[in-house]
Amino acid sequence: MNGVALTAAKAHPDALREPCTACGQKWLRSAFGRLQDRCEHCGYDPVSASAEPLEPFADAPPRPSFWLRNRSETILLGMPQLSLHGLSETWLLKQLGHQHWMMLASLAGQKVPSFIDERGKPVYAAFSAISIQDGDFGSVRENDELVVRSRVRRVTQTQMLSRHRLVVGGRYIGQVEMVSVFVRRGQDGGNRSVSRFVVPGLPKPEPFRSREDLPGWAAAVRAGRVSEHLGFALHQAAVGPVVAIDPCPAQDFNGAGFLYFSSFVSFVDRAEWQFARDFARTATTLRRDILFAGNLDPGETLLVGLVDRKDWHVPGDPTPGTRTLSHHCRLVRTGDNEPIAEVFTIRHIH
Repeated sequence: MNGVALTAAKAHPDALREPCTACGQKWLRSAFGRLQDRCEHCGYDPVSASAEPLEPFADAPPRPSFWLRNRSETILLGMPQLSLHGLSETWLLKQLGHQHWMMLASLAGQKVPSFIDERGKPVYAAFSAISIQDGDFGSVRENDELVVRSRVRRVTQTQMLSRHRLVVGGRYIGQVEMVSVFVRRGQDGGNRSVSRFVVPGLPKPEPFRSREDLPGWAAAVRAGRVSEHLGFALHQAAVGPVVAIDPCPAQDFNGAGFLYFSSFVSFVDRAEWQFARDFARTATTLRRDILFAGNLDPGETLLVGLVDRKDWHVPGDPTPGTRTLSHHCRLVRTGDNEPIAEVFTIRHIH
């Protein structure tokens, strides 16, 4: 799926038309990102793990590919990779973040990541947006083998996009897209004062970006051109419960000294446990979109505020009574009251 859905449909605001990977024609995705059985134009089945993209039709328009690296990894799942109700989302994000970082190093011709600026200071890939789509993490069990098929491309001078397709036992269980920005710290060395940096030696950026892909959506939100996402108003004030978080340096920060991007998700889940405990007890993620806006230093605190919440039955779901919990949370740095992330979540209640 090309990033985050901005269009609306009667069934659910997350319905979207996107190009088929086989023929390039547009076809309809169903509610909550569940893929249709096959393309309505050429019959390609995108869910079947054994199905590879078909050769394009002779009359199909040429489809340039901007993906620069492909990588596949098979992981035997055990306790470190699992949570109470299936695949651990926190572990998954850390693993895919590492995959993203290693592919960037490969693009730059490095055996291991060692990005530096002209002063010899470290350059980091900070995530600016992440989208988890079509999540079926609750179906995963111990000793399953997770196949992660990853690819990466350059979207601007400083931004990189990776896409990770997840398959277990021949079943598609989700996709994760990650947008990173190359940054370096300012002279004060703190996490609040970072600036973008253009890394030399990388392939040129692709010439086109749509508002329907993740980088385009993130840019449109930051520019104020988008007012709604997944049925939630973007600029609404938080009116629900607020949960205070005091991040632990030993658990929530990474080796570069930044508040780890996966910790943002963990904080939202902890807040969900406070404001929707009955639902959160058995919830797994169907969809999660995160727009990052800042970081904080060890010793600083933050607030997770519930902006809005919706409880829905899944339209068209074959199982009667299937329910979801959806919410929009805002993470705010306590010291200066600055938002550092907007998080939109759709959870399946088992």
